[in-house]
Amino acid sequence: MEKIALVTGGTRGIGAAIATKLKEDGYTVVSSYVGNTEKAEEFSKNTGIKTYKFDAGYYESCQKVVEEIENDLGSNIDIVVNNAGITRDKFFHKMAPEDWSAVINTNLNSMFNITRSVIEKMRAKKFGRIISIGSINGLKGQVGQSNYSAAKAGIIGFSKAIALENANKGITANVIAPGYIATDMVKKIDPKILETIVSQIPIGRLGEPDEIGSLVSYLASDKASFITGATLSINGGQYMQ
Repeated sequence: MEKIALVTGGTRGIGAAIATKLKEDGYTVVSSYVGNTEKAEEFSKNTGIKTYKFDAGYYESCQKVVEEIENDLGSNIDIVVNNAGITRDKFFHKMAPEDWSAVINTNLNSMFNITRSVIEKMRAKKFGRIISIGSINGLKGQVGQSNYSAAKAGIIGFSKAIALENANKGITANVIAPGYIATDMVKKIDPKILETIVSQIPIGRLGEPDEIGSLVSYLASDKASFITGATLSINGGQYMQ
């Protein structure tokens, strides 16, 4: 039976590229979304990937939908790509509590909500891949993104702990930390500001969503079974640890 992969926030941008690549690899892929039903339906029509609408920031919703997915497909989820994320950028001295909480809930609490909903069955099966999408700004910080940087940094600590706890159960947990990627959102940045951003990238260009998809593809494969607890940067040399 084909392995089942769930990609959260998997109908647009980086998430769509990841889901599409995993389907090309032969996995049975499902994607989640929370907002734009029209875009999700268009994605599903174009790719044949089934979508489920739920908010990964709420534990009960995650439990319910994971159960629904597994019932629909007749098997347990083998691969989780924690990609769902939002921004609420403001200087910290102007940040409202709701701006902080919204980002922490969607970007960090979702790690617990989704992973907790699948981990016991992965342990029983003695196989699992937990791949979480971090950010360059979780490594170096960013002005106006104390909430986002904190959440993305938290993903790294979370994944290291999960990696240690589950290594002897055939489960790996890794983080991919992208830099600036040529998604529709990034392309909408003022051209002069975008030019400044690109000038700070040694390779001299934005990354492509497909490049993130290819790295997820590798981490999901049996070839990456000796990689766990790692944070892999893909940022064109913009930030090197």
